[in-house]
Amino acid sequence: MHPRRSFLAGVAALSATTDAFAQGDGGFNAFLDGVRADARRAGISTAAVNRAFAGLRPNARVIELDRRQAEGGLTWEDYRDRIMVSPTRVANAQRNYLENATLLRAIETRYRVSPRVVVAIWGVETNFGGNTGGFGIIEALATLAWEGRRASYFRAELLAALRVLDGGHISPERMRGSWAGAMGQPQFMPSNFERLAVDFDGDGRRDIWDSRADALASIAHYFQRSGWREGEPWGREIRPPPGFDRDRVDTDSKRSLRDFARLGFRAADGGALPASDLEGQLVLPSRGAGQIFLGHHNLRVIRRYNSPVNYGLAVGLLSDRVA
Repeated sequence: MHPRRSFLAGVAALSATTDAFAQGDGGFNAFLDGVRADARRAGISTAAVNRAFAGLRPNARVIELDRRQAEGGLTWEDYRDRIMVSPTRVANAQRNYLENATLLRAIETRYRVSPRVVVAIWGVETNFGGNTGGFGIIEALATLAWEGRRASYFRAELLAALRVLDGGHISPERMRGSWAGAMGQPQFMPSNFERLAVDFDGDGRRDIWDSRADALASIAHYFQRSGWREGEPWGREIRPPPGFDRDRVDTDSKRSLRDFARLGFRAADGGALPASDLEGQLVLPSRGAGQIFLGHHNLRVIRRYNSPVNYGLAVGLLSDRVA
């Protein structure tokens, strides 16, 4: 598109959003009335809906963030070293692992998921509970469902959030999270909360905001339900054989570690790969300069929490350094 036309298109889109807010809340209120009807049919109490919707207005900042298109992206090396597996994050992960050792052992006993990966997820999602997001979940989800780009998805998540409130797990004022509706220390969407959040401390509420026990156990439950295999590694860095062509790599085929060794792949330190039948696939970081990994089944489980390959690799590397 011509730069001038692109600029004008951007202005027009921004103007349309501005006009929608400037025209008052008639359209938004009509949208809320429709959600109220859906909630009533779903058996959600009128009192819970009225409390959640009291004074509710669309949030222009939420729409801005939803429409923002990422420009470029960090290299794998910057993402790994500056953001996900920085020395500070590693040190904090190790400290939190030790401070919560008794709780983490109890969670591991119940869910058979590595406490190291639980702590790694906790660290990368919310900096160990220190940054859970400042947006009201009901406001954010209502805005996104009303705005319309992914209306059906966010409307379903809004109804799920109303069910969470109706269940008494959290108050509307405390129900805060990301602009996209991810909640609490694990950053669960409301539908994931309904399926996977647990009451590990036994107080009758699934409180992933303020109960560390509930938050960490909910992460472990997510991994258990996603197929985590106890005792198996997530993956490992490897060295390729001479003549390896990164541009023609097969990242789909699964082979045993024994077979990868026969093909000339070695451990990152130059040693031999284990003579094992454990299956893996070659994994190349996005925008990476040279590192190559073998990913096992548990890397795919990590990526069910958040799908980008660099996220999965970084969580795996951080989990290796936790203990």
